[in-house]
Amino acid sequence: MTAEARSRGRPPSPLAAGASAPSFALSDTLYSRLALDDLRGRDVVVVFYVADWHPVATAQLARYQELLPELERRGAAVVGISTDATWSHESYARELGITFPLLADDSPPGAVARLYGVHASETGRSRRALFVIDAGRVVCWSAVFPDALDPGLDGVLSALERLGAERAEASTGGEA
Repeated sequence: MTAEARSRGRPPSPLAAGASAPSFALSDTLYSRLALDDLRGRDVVVVFYVADWHPVATAQLARYQELLPELERRGAAVVGISTDATWSHESYARELGITFPLLADDSPPGAVARLYGVHASETGRSRRALFVIDAGRVVCWSAVFPDALDPGLDGVLSALERLGAERAEASTGGEA
């Protein structure tokens, strides 16, 4: 956070489109870790959420699970990230039927959220944020939302559609 932003009490800005996505490796279970590089060659939807069991997060992540086949059809992997521990994630995912990885940004708490500019220093948790990262590890779209707002998937789907259209155009050499 810049001194100017700190003096105005504003949170840091999330990584914008065009920025390189920082690498991370976080626990997805008690015994394994998932790294952004493990998803190389795929677009990745990174979902930062406030906490397991948070009512808005529960609705949001359940919707992403419901639409997971559509996201995967578009070539995207989905990962959720919060500062909760893996044991909480495992119980939460089991309760909701979530099959995509929920990653523990807990050592130190919020380290990855800080890298992405979405750490809420006042709570020690991440802010509600979405990132679409392309296969080349470039942020294509990002947005931050109030904790009480379920952001839906419109922005994510639009970003993935743009990526698909760009790839199709590149593969045909720009011919229509």
